[in-house]
Amino acid sequence: MANTREVKEIAKRIKRDVIQLTSKNTGHPGGAIGAADIIAELYFNRLHHRPSHPDWEDRDRFVLSNGHICTALYSAMARSGYFPIEELWTFRKLNSRLQGHPSRIDLPGLETSAGPLGQGLSIANGMALAHRLRGSDAKIYCLVGDGEIQEGQVWESAMTAAHHHLDQIALIVSWNDIQIDGHVKDVMNIEPIAEKFKAFGWHTIEIDGNKVNEIKNAFDQFEQNTGAPTAIIAKTVIGKDVSFMEDEAIWHGKAPSAEEATRALEEIGTCSFGTDLITKEEY
Repeated sequence: MANTREVKEIAKRIKRDVIQLTSKNTGHPGGAIGAADIIAELYFNRLHHRPSHPDWEDRDRFVLSNGHICTALYSAMARSGYFPIEELWTFRKLNSRLQGHPSRIDLPGLETSAGPLGQGLSIANGMALAHRLRGSDAKIYCLVGDGEIQEGQVWESAMTAAHHHLDQIALIVSWNDIQIDGHVKDVMNIEPIAEKFKAFGWHTIEIDGNKVNEIKNAFDQFEQNTGAPTAIIAKTVIGKDVSFMEDEAIWHGKAPSAEEATRALEEIGTCSFGTDLITKEEY
């Protein structure tokens, strides 16, 4: 298990991986970097999982609903032992297991394929109901983007989870107020988010999603909560710790150039966890 300082270093490594992979290929760096702290805490401190045995029946599940930020997920999976770190370099290549949106049938350890938005919570509900039938107390963590909850299916799923008292589910909303067309509040305002989930019967927690200690505390509360699903409204920053990416909608789906990648890596800083995929000189 990783302590707070170690999780912060792991999150930094994930951010560096995201920059390097999207720069050398293509992808969606902004949201992946913004969610790195959450994913680091999940994979290195929270999930009961066995990377060497990805189909372990009693594992906790992580459902990435906003699959376009999968570079952060691939980084966490590789760094925790699901597949060789060198395979990260195949991201978005032909015949790779690491496509631009996750493909469950190709990569053991993924809990769902993703692409069309708004479906993750429905999938998580099904997992939770299946666990209940089996008598399993395994947890399901589902990450969604804030723009994604403009989808009606999310709210149908929210009603279902509350109706069935699916307290095994933690829904994490990465609320960075950015989607591909601009600020979420301008495209289709979703606020007040916390009040909506409370009205739907959810135990609701509001945190800074880029502060590891707040993420840890929220997950601790979720694990102790009974009788209702938990919604964690995590205020994040797109491109966190990269000054020219922060709060800029263009970085939803723009790959950094070599020069931008070098600058981003300098701003994120060096990392004590693991090793870089490549060196600065290779740009």
